[in-house]
Amino acid sequence: MAENKVVIIDYGMGNLWSVASAVKFVGATPVISDDPSTISKANVLILPGVGSFRKAMTTIKEKSIDMAILESLQKPRSKILGICLGMQLLGVSSTEDGLTPGLGLVKNEVVKLANHEKQIKIPHVGFNIVQKPENSKLFDQISNDTAFYFVHSYVMQFIDDPQKCATTTYGQKFVSAIETDQVFGTQFHPEKSQKNGLKVLENFLR
Repeated sequence: MAENKVVIIDYGMGNLWSVASAVKFVGATPVISDDPSTISKANVLILPGVGSFRKAMTTIKEKSIDMAILESLQKPRSKILGICLGMQLLGVSSTEDGLTPGLGLVKNEVVKLANHEKQIKIPHVGFNIVQKPENSKLFDQISNDTAFYFVHSYVMQFIDDPQKCATTTYGQKFVSAIETDQVFGTQFHPEKSQKNGLKVLENFLR
């Protein structure tokens, strides 16, 4: 595996130990840290998260984690994976608790799942099918229409952008994963998605 050490960003709102265990299982060394210096020097970052977008961004800015992430990504070979709330934080903004700016690493906005005529339950909880993009690195050697585990109420909107995205349908079609040269994200939890989730992590790390 090209990158052996993985810094898992700790801002107080993530499934840190579950993610660390999964990273270790696929052969890498997890380092949990909220230290900007450690984060900025890392080549491989994972940004997990559950809970409030606004609270997460407040903590991330207070601890200068946002600047550390941007500094890390100045290195051409560095990369980041956002998981669940962590993926949403990669976007430009969220409508949760008012309009809150995100990290802006992808141009998508985050909005609440639409629930027309109360046809679906929110939050969206459980395994659901992911349609992967063509020539996907994140879903390499994973069959299309594979199910992954979700727990969320907000989703990334689609925009016209060259970034690749996977999709899932739950009342509406939404972005369930993103991948660019350096920025990756999964709305689902790979660490809770059994062998296919572990394969996604392995593909990201490779």
